[in-house]
Amino acid sequence: MIFSVIFSLVKKIFLYLLLILFPVFIIYGYASAFDTIGLQPTAPNGVFSAFSAESMTKNSVSLETGIEKSIEPHFYRFFVKGAYGLSDSLEFNFIIPYVYDFSGRIDGLEDVSIGFKHRFYDEGRYGPSIAYMLNTAIASGRDEFSSDGKFGVGLIVSKRVGPFKGHLNLFYEKPGTGKIRDEIVLIGGLEFSAAHNMKLLGEIIARNSQYRDKLDQIEARLGYRIKTTDAIHTTLGIGFDVKNRTPEYRLMLMVSYLVPSEKKKKKIYEEE
Repeated sequence: MIFSVIFSLVKKIFLYLLLILFPVFIIYGYASAFDTIGLQPTAPNGVFSAFSAESMTKNSVSLETGIEKSIEPHFYRFFVKGAYGLSDSLEFNFIIPYVYDFSGRIDGLEDVSIGFKHRFYDEGRYGPSIAYMLNTAIASGRDEFSSDGKFGVGLIVSKRVGPFKGHLNLFYEKPGTGKIRDEIVLIGGLEFSAAHNMKLLGEIIARNSQYRDKLDQIEARLGYRIKTTDAIHTTLGIGFDVKNRTPEYRLMLMVSYLVPSEKKKKKIYEEE
């Protein structure tokens, strides 16, 4: 019974994401390129690639390690990423990705990415929370996986409605080489609080080609996140390209460790 309810909720999340991004499906065509990971959010703020406008509180840290297996093309990607609260509304982010066994013969580092996310409008009763992001990729990766560095700007909008939390991200990336085109990425993500320690996750990411004036990738991602302890979150997910089937699908596992800036103080009551 519980599995049928969860499956029904996952289908609803996926349908909502399709409705959000359906116009993008119509406008663009086909192409292909290597799927670089770029900057990613860390638990508990965000989905897989979709950032939340929420940020870490001042002096708090989220460190996350993960592994991703991609099918068609075949490769493994290992990464370490993190977020640090410079203030309650300003956050520093980084990711260090490494690709293993690409096409059965190539291993190497992707470009290391860093960024700053600033929430300048807090969520109200009706309005969303809004943040912008400035990010850059340092030209540190192997030639096959590098854009020779790039600079990007993004707009992040988040809104909570009951047990649902939705995120809409729009990013523009300017590569450091003339071999590839500017990149536009549109991401819609949803979180559903299925239990006090578990969230169901859904996401659709649409990315234009770096080599043609076409839409390169429209990928759906589904999964869940468990709050294993007060400090540890475990996220499992599967992604599949609904357009070109490149990659055909991917499996994702991420474990994050959260360090709060302040520990909760226990109240002491004296007996009269």
